Amino acid sequence: MIFIIGLEVYLWTALGYIGESIFRRAPACLPETEARLGILGDGLAAAAFYDLEGTLVSTNLVHTLGFYARNEPGLLRSLKKSASTLLSLPVFAVTDQYSRKVFNDLYFKRYKGVKEDRLRFLADDLFLSVLKPAVFPGAYELLEKSRSLGLRQVVVTGALDVSVKPLMEHLGIEEYVANRLEFVNGVATGRLLPPVMAAATKASWIRVFAEREGLSLSDSFAYTDSMSDLPMLSIVGHPAAINPDMRLRQTALHHDWPILNLK
Repeated sequence: MIFIIGLEVYLWTALGYIGESIFRRAPACLPETEARLGILGDGLAAAAFYDLEGTLVSTNLVHTLGFYARNEPGLLRSLKKSASTLLSLPVFAVTDQYSRKVFNDLYFKRYKGVKEDRLRFLADDLFLSVLKPAVFPGAYELLEKSRSLGLRQVVVTGALDVSVKPLMEHLGIEEYVANRLEFVNGVATGRLLPPVMAAATKASWIRVFAEREGLSLSDSFAYTDSMSDLPMLSIVGHPAAINPDMRLRQTALHHDWPILNLK
């Protein structure tokens, strides 16, 4: 039993460490939100597009995978899955820096064999124990300010739809797009259904969404923490970096984009 508890503590400590190394943060100033938001011009409809993990919440995809591993049915299966996740952390870190597509291919294969019903069953526990405590304090304020401008609130995330649904309800966000696992006879194949939300695909989805909904991208806002989301920042008139990684911070400074700290 002592070994099991020790392994669990080690796993979650490592998850936090790797998560911080993948999604590094830089200090910024929240009051810039008020100075930079401005008022929409010409009364055009617009939206605020948010990345989720690392932007509105401090968790990343690996924390979610670790939660599901800990909650595998049966002690031996849980230990095996947790150990496998732990050993994969360095690979996740390297591939995330190299290519988000390669990272997604490796990461979502870890869900192969998981039943859809079980993911849905655990979604509320995931929200209460992992995601809700991870919401950045400043996220609530940012969402409130954004709503006060009449902006539609839209989350564009690479997380799983079934995992983030309770969080979206908590944040009062009705419009969001997330990755979807492929299921065959109720069992995950380890593949994602298209479109896969990552990098340029997020920007493409936002363009289509804006055209369909009659939104002005030049009057819209986008928020993210990662350089991999640079395409979605580049297509709106008001991009902002939130808790940015080193490369995004330098890009934001170069373009004079707001840099916000929601912690």
